[in-house]
Amino acid sequence: MNNSRWRLVAVSLSFIGWLASCSILGGEASPEPLFSVPQGFPEPTYDLSKNPLTNDGVALGKKLFYDGILSRDGSISCGECHNQSHAFTHHGHGFSHGIDDQEGTRNAQPLVNLAWQDSFFWDGGVFDLDLFSIAPIENPLEMDEKIGNVLQKLRTHKDYPRLFKKAYGTEEITTERFLKALSQFLVTLVSANAKYDQYLAGKAQLTADETAGLQLFKDKGCASCHSGVLFTDHSFRSNGLLPEYTDDLGRYRITENPQDKNKFKVPTLRNIEVTYPYMHDGRFLNLEGVLEHYAGGVKETGNLDPLLKQNGRFGIAMTKEEQQKIIAFLKTLTDQEFLTNPRFAAP
Repeated sequence: MNNSRWRLVAVSLSFIGWLASCSILGGEASPEPLFSVPQGFPEPTYDLSKNPLTNDGVALGKKLFYDGILSRDGSISCGECHNQSHAFTHHGHGFSHGIDDQEGTRNAQPLVNLAWQDSFFWDGGVFDLDLFSIAPIENPLEMDEKIGNVLQKLRTHKDYPRLFKKAYGTEEITTERFLKALSQFLVTLVSANAKYDQYLAGKAQLTADETAGLQLFKDKGCASCHSGVLFTDHSFRSNGLLPEYTDDLGRYRITENPQDKNKFKVPTLRNIEVTYPYMHDGRFLNLEGVLEHYAGGVKETGNLDPLLKQNGRFGIAMTKEEQQKIIAFLKTLTDQEFLTNPRFAAP
């Protein structure tokens, strides 16, 4: 075949590949939506009508998320303590590490399915995603900066005025625009394509151990707190952990209600396989340690959740074999697509 015919074949194949990527033959390619409610999920708590997502807004939020300019000396970005491959947690650190290598007071929670949350942090101290980012920026152990200083740095930056104009129509950089841009990116961090989701959709089968683990997860009461497709009921509970490394009393810090001492927010279990270490203080290095705690390590904290005080004993009766089957099920909540999606990756 001569060169001209080879070129014709190559062009034809490229054209066919382009057609295959289109929504309909001859139509334009359908881009992945910035945000959509996965099948079986409830309606989001976050009011998207007050902060409509746009390509430029999400791109701006992502750039801000990964930029150390948000910290006092430029060394710490949001992505420093929230690593994508570990479901946006601070991998391997019991307590998050911030500016000047200072150690924080709690384990960094995963940033996942935030559009369905109505409170944030282990103690629920922030109730609006648009206010969420202020806390780590101004925390002296994390970014140790003031919002006003951040805005001034962005205004004099060579790129940000232009990027804000693309997202909002003018170069004006305000607190509201800054925080809402971050929210736009955070809202897109949706995890809903784990093996378990595929099982619910009829596209995958669970193994015998995974199936048994799912049934045990329900029968042992784990699903009472880690409920629904979000695997959390968003409540604050004491799970039998006495203060060990700090005097952190959890929700009590916010409400000053004695009934809230030692209560912490029920975390999602999505991607739990990769978000170790576990609990608010990172005391358990693996899932085996977590299950062993519930089986035999629960203590009376004064406000111990009633679900962990039944039939005259603390905790949840589980054999070692049952614990391993529950862990097998928990691993079906790992969403590799979410953990590797280039849309969420550092620039």
